[in-house]
Amino acid sequence: QVQLVESGGGLVQAGGSLTLSCAASGSRLSINSMGWYRQAPGKQRELVAVISSDSNTNFTDAVKGRFTISRDNAKNTVALQMNSLKPEDTAIYYCKVVIRNSYGTAFNFWGQGTQVTVSS
Repeated sequence: QVQLVESGGGLVQAGGSLTLSCAASGSRLSINSMGWYRQAPGKQRELVAVISSDSNTNFTDAVKGRFTISRDNAKNTVALQMNSLKPEDTAIYYCKVVIRNSYGTAFNFWGQGTQVTVSS
């Protein structure tokens, strides 16, 4: 079983910054990709940023140039640095990790979500 613990959400004014962190724990983790998704009220969950096991990154267009994603493979953590925040970034942010077993089967694990609210 894999547990994900997120931290770092909160309330910030437009133009401000926040850093989200996610720590994965469990036995014999072989983490493939790690990423962040968000879901705003009345909208579907969307990808924000993802980082592969060899640190290739991908961002949704709306956050390019403002957000960065990083991971620490030794600690099984992933962080999302969010700068120049906008009210439209307001959402619940979810950490997701993809773990592959010895057969190559992928399993998705989600965090509980952390609220980010950006005031105008």
